[in-house]
Amino acid sequence: MPDISYLNNVMHYLSRLPALSAGLIFLIENGLITLLVLVFGKIIQQKFATAPFVPYTYTRREWQICILTNFLNTLITYTGFWLWKHGIIRMTTNISLTIFKDFLLLFFAMDLLMFIFHYLIHKSLLYKFVHQLHHQAINPKPIDLFILHPIETISFGALWLILLLIYPFNIYAVIIYLIINVLFGMTGHLGIEPLPAKTRNLPLIKYLGTSSFHHNHHLKEDYNYGFYTSIWDRLFGTFR
Repeated sequence: MPDISYLNNVMHYLSRLPALSAGLIFLIENGLITLLVLVFGKIIQQKFATAPFVPYTYTRREWQICILTNFLNTLITYTGFWLWKHGIIRMTTNISLTIFKDFLLLFFAMDLLMFIFHYLIHKSLLYKFVHQLHHQAINPKPIDLFILHPIETISFGALWLILLLIYPFNIYAVIIYLIINVLFGMTGHLGIEPLPAKTRNLPLIKYLGTSSFHHNHHLKEDYNYGFYTSIWDRLFGTFR
């Protein structure tokens, strides 16, 4: 059985840190995630682009919004940490099949909640004042994962925290989910499709939110509201 003492030690160490120190660690963590998305996103684009890759740079405004999103994501991370530290959010640390079960529960629950939120924001005045910022990218680039209105960033984070508040997920399931969440976010904003059509049509893969799936949403905003899967769009008639 894997040794879980290291993770427990890390959690114990973080819980004893002053708020400013813990917040700084979470800010560095979010900054590193952003850097990895931007670097690996461009590498994938260059490797799998079907047309000659056109180099691009990010504008000052894009960097400003991206940095703001990172600060807000850090605030959300710290809020979850504070709630866990005070026993309001509870998580298990055992190594068992619970990890797989909790990951699937978190994955599909977040997929459904984000689909509902995404659909409603498109069908209300919030689109013009909030979500339209993200849809300025017709052909998205990796940084567009972080080009979000502050209200949208906080709302997505709140959905995640609500789930953690009502169910004691396994911490390893949470970590796996967060990694998968970043991977889906990055691939959805590549502007190209790295997976060949044959792979995308495999029995399980065809229900996932591939790069093409989300790119089509940027092109045709009335379709493909899902994030990780196309299940809800297929059920509610918004799949393209």
